[in-house]
Amino acid sequence: MKLVLPFIVFVIFLSSCQNQEDFSWLEGDWVRINEQINRETFEQWEEVNGLYKGVGLTISEGDTVFNENMALEKIDDNWALVVSSVNDAPTVFKFTEQGANFFTCENPANEFPKAIKYFMAGDTLKAEISNDQMSIDFAFLKE
Repeated sequence: MKLVLPFIVFVIFLSSCQNQEDFSWLEGDWVRINEQINRETFEQWEEVNGLYKGVGLTISEGDTVFNENMALEKIDDNWALVVSSVNDAPTVFKFTEQGANFFTCENPANEFPKAIKYFMAGDTLKAEISNDQMSIDFAFLKE
């Protein structure tokens, strides 16, 4: 009996560590389903050598009006979402919360967004970007 409890605690700890390294639920080609009329937004995520890389773009009337690169990277042994647009320096959002199918990351110094949250709701990938004054919700289905 004395060995059972430490073993159970170890197994729970081990499984929680594995979940925090697995972002495979993000992988794939996603199309936004709550977009404005005459606009299409897409995200594509893939695992590359243990890192997860993403591309987001919005098209309006045939023109690309928004394009950004994203990466989930370990920085100083902690996960971070690194976001960069075409002419901007990368912005780092440090993870503040994560689980099997979600994560929240923050950069209080960034004007907007200060927080980014990704999570699965059934077969829908959801994202929320926010600061203290406003929030924008995204809902994506896999193509």
